[in-house]
Amino acid sequence: MNNRAHESYGQKQLTFADRLGVWLSRRAITRHLPNRSDLEVLELGCGFRATQLLALAPRLQHGVGVDFRLAPDLAAREKFTFHEGTIEEVLVQLTPQAFDAVLLISDLEHLRDPLYVLEAVRGLLRPSGVLLVNVPTWFGKTFLEFSAFRLGLSPRVEMDDHKMYYAKRDLWPLLVRVGFKPSLIKLRYHKFGLNLFAVARREDA
Repeated sequence: MNNRAHESYGQKQLTFADRLGVWLSRRAITRHLPNRSDLEVLELGCGFRATQLLALAPRLQHGVGVDFRLAPDLAAREKFTFHEGTIEEVLVQLTPQAFDAVLLISDLEHLRDPLYVLEAVRGLLRPSGVLLVNVPTWFGKTFLEFSAFRLGLSPRVEMDDHKMYYAKRDLWPLLVRVGFKPSLIKLRYHKFGLNLFAVARREDA
């Protein structure tokens, strides 16, 4: 049984290391989103409390979040819609070319078929829309697993559910195969090299 399918990130109290990681990801996300107040943004794997998506509220016309389990009070949030379920289940319910940005933050490494999800996500982006991806690196694997399995500073269930770690040579081909042009892809290591952050923009119409 996949325990993670019954527990969303943040459903239990986050450790200091997790909170620091969320803060660093949020900085990277906001740096690559247009500074507007009318964005349509989708976050796949938004976490139990959708912390990062809610933090983007000043820039949003509408936000959509997806995860296994979601805090009940999220349903009352204005200008947000939340779907409870797996990413694969919910993707087929969403409207093509409806989003200015899609966030896949620390989720691609959990997916059994990342190519399928990336291809579906590209179809959800509007022309010039941007996909933002954060994944753990092979360099980070040792540190992340030591933190989770030996020190207990990160959730063990999260690390046990990892299907893949990424370097630029791993992620770049996936993005190209689903249709993103190399000239519109930017990759950089961050979080002290423990993570890889990708910005892939859909071409203009």
